[in-house]
Amino acid sequence: MRKCHYCDFVSFPTPTAEELELYIQALCREMKLVADRLMSGRSPVSTLYLGGGTPSLLSPTSLSKILKESREYFPWKGDIEVTLEANPGTVDLAKLRAFKDSGVNRLSLGAQSFNERLLKAMGRVHTSSDINDAVSTARKAGFTNLNLDLIYGLPGQDLETWEDTLEAAISLSPEHISIYCLELDERTPWGQEFLAGRLPLPGEDLVLAMYYAARAQLEAAGYRQYEISNFSRPGYECRHNIIYWENGFYLGLGVAAASHYRHCRWENPGNLEAYQEAVFSGRLPRQNLVNLSLREEMAETMFMGLRLISGVDLAAFYRRFKVDALEEYGASISKLKSLGLLKYNDGRLALTAKGLPLANVVFREFI
Repeated sequence: MRKCHYCDFVSFPTPTAEELELYIQALCREMKLVADRLMSGRSPVSTLYLGGGTPSLLSPTSLSKILKESREYFPWKGDIEVTLEANPGTVDLAKLRAFKDSGVNRLSLGAQSFNERLLKAMGRVHTSSDINDAVSTARKAGFTNLNLDLIYGLPGQDLETWEDTLEAAISLSPEHISIYCLELDERTPWGQEFLAGRLPLPGEDLVLAMYYAARAQLEAAGYRQYEISNFSRPGYECRHNIIYWENGFYLGLGVAAASHYRHCRWENPGNLEAYQEAVFSGRLPRQNLVNLSLREEMAETMFMGLRLISGVDLAAFYRRFKVDALEEYGASISKLKSLGLLKYNDGRLALTAKGLPLANVVFREFI
């Protein structure tokens, strides 16, 4: 409906019915191409995630078609986690009930903030009241697994405003809460404003205080931090994202989607016409294909796994690569432990509380 001032994702204005139908046809065609050419048989999947843009703008009929096709080409396991991203203000009871009937069992709402001034400044199309209504409606529709996305480090945001947003989110009792620090890309309106010196951002000390405040507030409310930016009630960790953090294989379908499969990484074109032309011509819409070396996969497994609070299971690392991580990265691990950024307990290597906000410093040691 509208692109937020900080968003650098590939996205397009709400399409006409004809444009949307053409895209859905292309997406379903890609599913068949991928299933036929990249997979041996119809391999079952344990998670499915519909995200990027605002997939909740789809009609129930369109979403049902996508999910039906996915089941044909990638059979669903019995306990599959199916997540749909949605923006408050784009859903109603009838639509959410239809989404749930189609197989969606986890809803991720892009709340971002409960402060009206900040929501308007970000370019969001919803209000805090819309968030409350969306959560209430989702519960009426039968959803028992809800996530709220929140952003901190926003222009004009102070610690009290952030704590108020956290309190408002907690009061709605979602099963999962994600907190993300604002990152600016120079191609976005806010990125341009920042480069021009017209966008005052909170200082590093304040941003760090916001992060620690979130950890304290959420954990006090019964949310367990299981990843740098993610908190959940016990048993409601996002299984789909854990696959990313454990550097597992996943297939990205659709325009601009990214994949990691069988030791290769690639992207789909970000240009809508190029994507559709490829699949309708019977070609896999792959570009920037990279065959990962053993060292690259090991490095990625280390620094992505360290995003998890439980850290990297070094026995699992050895089973996967037949390499002892403590020997392979001994110098870096010793250095980071001496700085108080890493800890080693019970066969797992993990970030310390001090290391969590300095994670990028740690990750660079494994690249």
